[in-house]
Order: sequence, then structure tokens, then C-alpha cells
Amino acid sequence: MRIAVEGCGHGTLHAIYASVEKTCQIHRWNGVDLLIIGGDFQAVRNSYDLNAMSVPPKYRAIGDFHEYYSGARVAPYLTLFVGGNHEASNHLWELYYGGWVAPRIYYLGAANVVNFGPLRIAGLSGIWSGPDYRKPHSERLPYDFKELKSIYHQRELDVRKLLQLRTQVDVGISHDWPRKIEWQGDYEQLFRFKPHFESDAKTGRLGSPAARYVMDRLRPKWWFAAHLHCKFSAAVTYDRETDTTPGKKSPMVVDALYPNGDMHNTDEINLASKIGQSPKAEAFTSLANVRNDDEIDLDMDDAGSSTSQPTVKSAANPVPQEDSTETNVVPSDLRAQLPASFARPTPAAAATAPSMAHPEAISNKNTHFLALDKCLPNRRFLQMLEIDPISKSSPIAKSAPYSFNYDKEWLAITRAFASINPLNSPIPQDEGESHYRTLIETEEAWIEKNLIEADKMVIPENFETTAPIYDSSVGLHPSEHPKEYTSPQTVAFCKLLGIDNVFDCNEEDREERRLKAPPADSNSSGGRGGGGGRGSGRGFGGRGRGRGRGRGRGYR
Repeated sequence: MRIAVEGCGHGTLHAIYASVEKTCQIHRWNGVDLLIIGGDFQAVRNSYDLNAMSVPPKYRAIGDFHEYYSGARVAPYLTLFVGGNHEASNHLWELYYGGWVAPRIYYLGAANVVNFGPLRIAGLSGIWSGPDYRKPHSERLPYDFKELKSIYHQRELDVRKLLQLRTQVDVGISHDWPRKIEWQGDYEQLFRFKPHFESDAKTGRLGSPAARYVMDRLRPKWWFAAHLHCKFSAAVTYDRETDTTPGKKSPMVVDALYPNGDMHNTDEINLASKIGQSPKAEAFTSLANVRNDDEIDLDMDDAGSSTSQPTVKSAANPVPQEDSTETNVVPSDLRAQLPASFARPTPAAAATAPSMAHPEAISNKNTHFLALDKCLPNRRFLQMLEIDPISKSSPIAKSAPYSFNYDKEWLAITRAFASINPLNSPIPQDEGESHYRTLIETEEAWIEKNLIEADKMVIPENFETTAPIYDSSVGLHPSEHPKEYTSPQTVAFCKLLGIDNVFDCNEEDREERRLKAPPADSNSSGGRGGGGGRGSGRGFGGRGRGRGRGRGRGYR
């Protein structure tokens, strides 16, 4: 199967599709079966959606997507993507379980597993932020300043569901890099190309622990990511007896656009010298109590947020570790004099998930990691691959042209977790793999009887517009917030599985929230510098008025 993989989309669909076409011509390929985009897709339908995207006003652009949404254009290649940190978050929120954002363009949702012909593909959207990891998806339109950021942060509940998978997948996709993946590639060249990555990597702050949990659990043949705007590959070996040859390039990989090296990219990372090697021991520090400093617009994060995050007890069973560092501590004798409402909260019980052996059905020992750049001239943003599946083939059609199909195990997991409302706080603690396994096995029997035997596993091509199409007369800076819509696709999916659609809401409540909110431009994410992180300079070329370094490398 021939796959094209692209890094960050940033709304440049026309250029991406043209690049795929050109590369196919160079290599005499008759197209590709699937295009995968690693996030920052920017499915902006109209000007109002820009008010729900974490991008400073001065960098706003309507992009290309609205032409595919309105039907003015049709995607020439079937396209699959995960969400990043520069998205029309209100649009993607309508499709929490996944769905079509336009004809032939499919969003995987917050977390998902789908089958594409013989390929089994898992995806995790968003980026890492320790303070938000265990929170519910409580953001609702109109988003305030903090929600505009937190809505795209990865959540433990979504990761927990992916960690219940017990059978092999072929491809994994995340926007954020898996934590510490840099040490399994040519990290020295990476740090020469991106010097500011080195300190983050050595202090355990580069990438997402959540993506790492999922990659180490699922062990796909390929794992694709984007976010950090460079091309980088690594080899992850889970059994040293079958270690891959360091520096060996897969014969299936075809470099996009300039396969013979006739256009040398000075930004290209030499991947050959240290694949799979480990850094010196002193390069590692604890993962605890750090947030994701690789988020492109860090300056907008809350300066005073907690920085606790989980550490890894085992690849399959991440166990929480709470932040033991306290600031502004109230002495116990003084606290005793306060009313009962000021009493210290009782700590939640630690997760008691038993440590279980890695599932036998997940047998792959070598994962090829590949991150790509954004679509710009002379940047390594596109890779063409020929992929052979290693997962057990789906019983559904395996001949081209392929289509997307639901995954039996994932649908069972979705039903098993349907009693947990991802919008409500607190999210129940992880009850352990053995507990969920019993529930999932019961739900698999339900899926077999009600969906597989009824021939309902093909994902329907049921796209329809929800928000109005783009009107250029509105401009790029409307003062009105976008309206909230219920996606008919989400309604149909919940009905198919017999679960409640918790994402629906009556129109009166929606309109009341929207009208009570301040003008949209007062929540804009531009140019204020923030109070924490590295200052606004890192993400947007601002002055960095916070405590940070404000290095001003421009919007990415």
C-alpha cells in the first residue's frame, strides 16, 4: 500500500496535494492510497472559526480548507489527520469520536483506531500539558483565554482507552513527539539543527509522555508525528535480540520531491549515524513535574498552573505521580484555625492498576518513527512510503480502492468507557486493565452481533456542513464568537453504538453562553507575552514580556 505522510498542515492543502502529485510523477506512481497529515490541519470553515484557533490575530489566514468544506474543491487523495495545537478547535470538537471534516478528508478524533483496507491505524490528537492531563474535556464555546489553549491538550481518559488495546496495529499517529524518542535517533545532529531542543531533551521535557505510553503499548510498525518542524527519524527496538541495524534506511522509504538529492536541503537532518543509540546517563532527569515546553505558543499557557504529570511505572500501565512540591504553603497550625471549607483536600487514592504482561497479540519488536516538517519550500515535509501490514487483516474489503472501516476492538472499548462522561469532573481513576478487559470482551460480543453480522462496519461517507461556509466580506477578525453545532455524524455514531451523545446541547443554552461572552477579540491569543514559559517571543516573534527568554523565531 502506498502512503504519503506530511508533517504540519497549517492550512496549506493546495500545496500539500500538489506536492503529492508532483512526487508521484517523479517516481512514476499512479497516485497514493492515503495521505496522512500529522496535525495543525486547520479545518477553518469560515472567519468565525479563527476565533477558536490558538493563533495570534496578526498571523491569521483563512487557509485552503474552506474550499474543500464548501465543495468548491474535492480532495484528490483520501486524507486522514490528527489534531494539533493550531486548529479550529470548535470544528474538531464536534467530531470527538472522529468524522469527515469535508468529503474525502477524515479526522481521527481525540483518540481513535480505524481500519483502512488491510492497515490498522491508531491516532492520538493534541499535545502534552501535565496540568491538564487528568482534567475532563470541560471546554465549551465560547472559549475563554485559558480554554483556547487547554482544549487541545491530551487527556488521560483518551490515553487510557488506547492503552486497553491488546492486538497489533500497523500505524500510529500523534502530533506531539513521543517523549524521549530523540535519544533513539541521531540526537546530536538534531541538537545541531535545533539547538534549543537539547536542554529540553536532557531535562525530560521534549515530547509527550502520553504519546510515548501509547507507542510503547501498541508497538506499531510505523509511528508518525509532526509539531517540532523538522524531519527526524528513529528506530525503537523492543527486543534487543532483533535489533535493527543502526543507521540502516528502510528500502520502502522514498524521499519526497528530490529523491536523487538534486535539491540539497540544508535543514535536512542526517539520520544515519546514531539511530537507536542511547545518550549518556547524565542526559536523563526525572519526568516528574514538567510541562510541555515544545508547544509552539508556550507563552500563552498559564503562568501559575501546576506542573505535575505522570511518570511511567511500565509502558503499559502509567501510574500517576503527583507534584510533591508546594508553594505558598499554609502552616498546619494556621490552617487549623480556618473554617472547614479551607481544610486540605483528601488526596485521591493512587491508581491500583495491576502490572500485566504485554499482550501476546502485540508482537512487533521494531517501530520506525518519522517526524516531518511543515509545507514550505525546501523543507522536508513529505515522505512517500510503501507499507505492508503486520496486523491481522480485517475481514472487510482488502482490494483497492480502500475505504475506512470501524475497528471492532476500538468500538468495544468505546462502549466499555461510555459510562464515563469525558466532560464531567472528576474523571474516575483508572481501575486497571483486568477490570476493563472483562467489560471490553463483553462489548466485543455486542459489536459482533449488532454491527459485524449486520454489515455495519464501513464508516459511512456521511459528511454534511454544520457551520456556514466562508464569506470573505466578514474579514479575518470578526468580533462574534463562533456558534456551537451538533454534528450529525456524532449523532449517528452514538446511535450506532447505543451510547449517549454527551456532546449535544440545547440551542437556548448555547446561545445564552455565546451572548454573555465578551467580544471574541478580547480572548485573542496574540502578542501579549503571557506571564510564564519562555515569553511570547518563542512562538510568535513577540517581545516575551513574561519570565521567559522571548527569542522571537516567528509563528510556527
